[in-house]
Formats: sequence, structure tokens, C-alpha cells
Amino acid sequence: MEMTLQMTIDCADPQRMVAFWTEALGYVPEPPPGGHVTWRAYWSAMGVPEEELPPGAGDVPESIIDPAGRGPRVWFQKVPEPKSLKNRWHFDLKVSGGRDVALDVRKRRVDETVERLVGAGATVLQTKDEPDSGFYAVAMQDPEGNEFDVF
Repeated sequence: MEMTLQMTIDCADPQRMVAFWTEALGYVPEPPPGGHVTWRAYWSAMGVPEEELPPGAGDVPESIIDPAGRGPRVWFQKVPEPKSLKNRWHFDLKVSGGRDVALDVRKRRVDETVERLVGAGATVLQTKDEPDSGFYAVAMQDPEGNEFDVF
């Protein structure tokens, strides 16, 4: 039996999360299936009752996919309640090249990514710089406060 993996992230603003995480992960918004113009048109064609589709739902993509087809689909599910505690999952964006790469190069790669993601709406929480052990990482939050690490 074949299995695919989807990560579902509860959020207040799926479009904002799609915009941020496409930038962060190098993903693309998922196009509606079967040649439909919008996801709403697809869901309507599948028989989903209009009253089950909230205003604006499906008019723009709420999911992102890896254009290379390797990573999981990520769906941003709109929920009414705000994030209230530290998330129990997080993304690790491994951009440095690993410990086989010189520490100064790894730091530069991490810092460049952090700067790009701050420009896209992320917030830096903490920089973990431990030159004696060769460890360098930055803890961040996405626009809705979900934690993730860049190293």
C-alpha cells in the first residue's frame, strides 16, 4: 500500500502562512486538481455543499507542495482559536551544509537565510552560537508564532 505524508498546521490566516512557508521551504502553492480554476471550484465539483465552504475558502491555495516532489504536502487549516502554547512540532531548516562545512561558511548561510525569513515576516527568538562545539543555529517564529530552527 502506498502512503503519502501531509503536515497540517492550524492557523488563523492560511494565505499569510502559504506566502511565508513557500519562501521558507522553497515550496510552491498547490494548484487545484483536475484543471479547476480554484480549490473552491474543485470542492464544488466534488459535491461539497456550499454551506460547508466558509467565505473565501478555496479561492486561493491553502496548501503548499515541494516542486521536486520529495517533501510532504503542507496544508494550512484555518481554525478560530489562536496559538496558545509552544508548539510540539517544528521545522528544522538545514541550510548550512552540515559539520563538513567550515563554521564561518555555515554561519553565513544560516544568517543569510535568517535575514531572508525576517524579511518575509519571521521573528528571531534566539541565536545559539557555540564556537567551541562548532554549533550555530537560530531559533525563530513564523508570522503566527510557530517556532522553527535554522541551522
